[in-house]
Amino acid sequence: MSGLEFKFNYYKYPVLPVKFNSNNKETPFIDALLDSGGDFIVIPMPIAVYLGLKLKKAGSVDTAGGVTVLYKSVLDMVIGNKDKNFTYKDIEIHVSNRDDIPVLLGRHPIFEDYEITFKKKYNELILKSINP
Repeated sequence: MSGLEFKFNYYKYPVLPVKFNSNNKETPFIDALLDSGGDFIVIPMPIAVYLGLKLKKAGSVDTAGGVTVLYKSVLDMVIGNKDKNFTYKDIEIHVSNRDDIPVLLGRHPIFEDYEITFKKKYNELILKSINP
């Protein structure tokens, strides 16, 4: 990951393209919202069902959209695009029982692995790896 840098277009919201892999199934690249207020990755239930994830109940949380039930699972997550990407293997994620939320990328692991720069004037979101 050393020296890896991604630049994404940033318009109204800070989104990154990600895709998920599990059980020999793969999603297409999906716009995921970079969520500095969240602790972890959260995906909606339909993605978990499509990937055939094994879910373990993690509890309920109170969010801006109301109370939601969360489950834990493990999968591979790719950030970037087909030409330039990085894969997180066997990363723990949370699954919301709701289907009306976007994919949310909380602080773990993105904020731990990248220096994140928002260049609103240039409509850019830049991730530069900080791990050797």
